[in-house]
Amino acid sequence: MQVLVTGGAGYIGATTAAALLEAGHEVVVVDDLSRGHREAVPQDARFVEADITDPEVIDPVVAQGSFDACLHFAALIEAGESMQAPERFFRVNTGGSAVLLEALLRHGVGRFVLSSTAAVYGEPDEVPITEDAALEPSNAYGESKLLVERMLAWHHRIHGLKTASLRYFNAAGAVTGRGERHDPETHLIPLVLQVARGQREHIKIFGTDYPTPDGTCVRDYIHVADLADAHVLAVERLDEHGTVTCNLGNGRGFSVREVVEAARRVTGHPIPADEVDRRAGDPAILIASSSRAEELLGWTPRHRDLDRIVADAWAEYG
Repeated sequence: MQVLVTGGAGYIGATTAAALLEAGHEVVVVDDLSRGHREAVPQDARFVEADITDPEVIDPVVAQGSFDACLHFAALIEAGESMQAPERFFRVNTGGSAVLLEALLRHGVGRFVLSSTAAVYGEPDEVPITEDAALEPSNAYGESKLLVERMLAWHHRIHGLKTASLRYFNAAGAVTGRGERHDPETHLIPLVLQVARGQREHIKIFGTDYPTPDGTCVRDYIHVADLADAHVLAVERLDEHGTVTCNLGNGRGFSVREVVEAARRVTGHPIPADEVDRRAGDPAILIASSSRAEELLGWTPRHRDLDRIVADAWAEYG
């Protein structure tokens, strides 16, 4: 297949672009480089610097190819930022996806895979979270992605577009040359590794009195290489399923303390931790069930060990 990968200069998008190439597909990456990195784009992929939210820009890009599918990663992703400027998230994530979908439909692209998020669930009543859980986002980021999922359902129903929405929490780890680089960085594992590198004095642990085994929040960390595998499987199997919505999870959660201890083991650095009050709105446990992805896509994460996830990230940070 010839595959268009939007946001393919970003952390997950670039890793997936490389996995698509390894699977024998032809890849065209589109990214405006506002948050992505040109050097992360695989050498064998064709790169186009473009803004997918601008119809006059993205339409010619789609028209010039003979694309069989689009994998859509281009988005704003920080939940906290979305609660300060929700208008930007709806314009970029929701509006940008609408612009992209119009171009794809206009030029006969029949498959679409969305990099979605488990933030569409908000604070769940039960864990692990299944796809049947209530969809009640607690931030504008999750709502902006949920609206795209709802658009996809209508496009499938009316236009026959084959769609997959893949929901996951915390992408982590790294493959060679494609580490996690956000500015500013807000994700736990890279923040802990910044302490090991001497870029910050300590890591903050927000709350130690949660109803969890060690009192700190538990989260689902999934290796970015496993996420890439799932996206490749999803686009390849859309002919079988037509439309798919799946969670992608590690199979277990790890607490903040467990992540810090793993980083200490992997890096050999003491990594001082400063225990502070809880942050408002942080659920105690968020773990996604991935049984549907295993059943429909034949996907099973290969890198479930926390030390392995942290070590792969450290190989890019160290």
